[in-house]
Amino acid sequence: MKTLYPGLFDDLPFSLDEIICGVDEAGRGPLAGPVFAAAVILDPNKPILGLRDSKKLTEAKRDLLAPIIRRDALAWAVAECSEREIDGINILQASLLAMRRAVEALSVAPTLALIDGNRCPVMKIQTIAIVGGDDKVDSISAASILAKTARDAALVALHAVYPQYAFDQHKGYPTALHLERLRLHGVSPVHRHSYAPVRKLLEAAQ
Repeated sequence: MKTLYPGLFDDLPFSLDEIICGVDEAGRGPLAGPVFAAAVILDPNKPILGLRDSKKLTEAKRDLLAPIIRRDALAWAVAECSEREIDGINILQASLLAMRRAVEALSVAPTLALIDGNRCPVMKIQTIAIVGGDDKVDSISAASILAKTARDAALVALHAVYPQYAFDQHKGYPTALHLERLRLHGVSPVHRHSYAPVRKLLEAAQ
């Protein structure tokens, strides 16, 4: 495993012969659209320069790195949980479920999953949560980039169906523009009903 900080994980309980995947999610905060997760197993013989937390990269840099990750990784997968799943089990559980789905979809079976954050999905393989892992571990950084670019692409696609909400601009996050359009046009089928701004509009309409 290549990390940005050599020795950082020397005291963690795994060996270097593990098949390690990095896992991260994107889209916990938005009011609309699915939550996405990605899992990536990097090829140590094909290092990818410039990997870091997707939130610290420009959109152009993410769009440049994503196809390189998909080309050079040993395996990668992207999964999601829908808006109704989020409403049914809450965003934390939906994020963990999307992560598990991404890991289970990998074409190469990992033996260890390094998860960004402080919670791990329940899986058959060993998992380790790493706070700030998306800016410390290259495979998690790669997963962060794939999850973010996949979700952004999905929201651009939703914009074609629901142009009145300007999903292509705010990607579903609760910006002033999104809240204004939500008040003006009401709740769409892709909004998360359990999120307060959406729920309040639904309650007011009853």
